[in-house]
Amino acid sequence: MAKNISILGSTGSIGVQTLDVAKNLNLKVLGLTSNTNIDLLEKQIRAFEPVAVAVNDYDAAERLKQRIKDLNTEVYAGLEGINKIAVLEGADTVVTSVVGIAGLVPTLEAIKNGKDIALANKETLVTAGAIVMEEAKRHHVRILPVDSEHSAIFQCLMGNNTKNVSKIILTASGGPFRGKKRHELESVTLAQALKHPNWSMGSKITIDSATLMNKGLEVIEAKWLFGLDLDRIEVLVHPQSIIHSMVEYADGSVIAQLGSPDMRVPIQFALTYPERSDNPFPRLNLLEAKALTFEKPDMEAFPSLRLAFEALEKGGTMPVVLNAANEVAVSMFLNEKIRFLDIPAMIEAVIKRHVVNIRPNLHDIIEVDRWARQETIELVKSEERRK
Repeated sequence: MAKNISILGSTGSIGVQTLDVAKNLNLKVLGLTSNTNIDLLEKQIRAFEPVAVAVNDYDAAERLKQRIKDLNTEVYAGLEGINKIAVLEGADTVVTSVVGIAGLVPTLEAIKNGKDIALANKETLVTAGAIVMEEAKRHHVRILPVDSEHSAIFQCLMGNNTKNVSKIILTASGGPFRGKKRHELESVTLAQALKHPNWSMGSKITIDSATLMNKGLEVIEAKWLFGLDLDRIEVLVHPQSIIHSMVEYADGSVIAQLGSPDMRVPIQFALTYPERSDNPFPRLNLLEAKALTFEKPDMEAFPSLRLAFEALEKGGTMPVVLNAANEVAVSMFLNEKIRFLDIPAMIEAVIKRHVVNIRPNLHDIIEVDRWARQETIELVKSEERRK
């Protein structure tokens, strides 16, 4: 089971928790990357002594070099540097926990170099699922899901034939605004949106959970991970976050994976698969668990989920546009430049302006991503001018 790993996005929420798992499993961490957070990255370097690290920001990378002159860790910069960590010699598995489409190219580089992927970056499959899965097949690479929902489905499918699957059921907590109607969401604040009831996550994914876009991205990701058509993917709101997802089979059997809402558990399984290892993480106590309840998601109050289903149905570059517009809109909301309900409104407006390319290559995907981001920014500027 002993593995050597590299982590793309080690200073984010998933990256930090992955290092916790690596320490518990006594795994060798060969490479780390960060966007700009060199304070935390320096602490990680001194704790885990990686061979090399990369910082996306060039100035921050230079500062880090000076700060760790007493160590033997190599420091790289920019996307080229992150790609070097993705293909680092000796690493068996690359954990991709970079936020956004920034994780796509390094993940593809890792795959082409025969690295197994512990995938925590939804956008990689959302934007380029066909390309990524084709490359993984060509290079005999395993894509091991880290998201709790996809890890749950992965586990429920083990030992079974996917031809016998009636549907998979992705569970959603419903976020902090579960049960609220659309008019009640008009005045929600950033602080309210960042208060997730069950999970500890980064700010971007927490907002995505509040809008239900996170679940929409997971639907698209599930299509590629498990090779299922849209009509065999269902979403149910499960407020307790105890059942992480389910699989219904042709004979009517439903297999579910349960556990405490702790991301370190699916992270660990991705790093130990096909084995399982002990850990000190909190255990699920069914005697203390509340009643398990389920609801249909309200796509009128939370249109982001509807938009994701529609983007997947249209296919091609439409999920790229969905993702890019969402990333920009969420960033603007986090900076308090737009309101909560403006997020899905902006996404839908940009989607309506896009002409789908059904069979895009990587260059097409990157260009459409750039276009959608610029279009979203221009949309906000035009709204501001009207005001």
